[in-house]
Amino acid sequence: MEINASAQDLLAQIRDYQNKIEAVKNGGEISPAIGNAQNQETDISEGPTFSSQLSKAFTSAISEVNELQNLSTSSQNEFQMGGDIPLTEVVMNMQKASIAFEATLQVRNKVLTAYQEIMNMPI
Repeated sequence: MEINASAQDLLAQIRDYQNKIEAVKNGGEISPAIGNAQNQETDISEGPTFSSQLSKAFTSAISEVNELQNLSTSSQNEFQMGGDIPLTEVVMNMQKASIAFEATLQVRNKVLTAYQEIMNMPI
């Protein structure tokens, strides 16, 4: 799970949000200086956005966890039906799926905590 976002892209997004906040403070209108800064930053950040990269990373991680859980379930079913699969492999698949799910859950909790901390920051 790797996030590829350049520092310029992140800086451009931060400045864009700052400009939007200033615009709201000024009565909902974007001043010409802020509008020009927005246009300059938009030209710099032509790549994918941070949120799209983050979304791709989470989608990829969740699909990997889903595959591990499906493998675990299929190996359990095959063992229960008397198939030619060792019990140790079944247990290993179950543990891999469990650990992957717990890790994903912990990452989600950390992301939610970080989001809540950011939203509670004074402006």
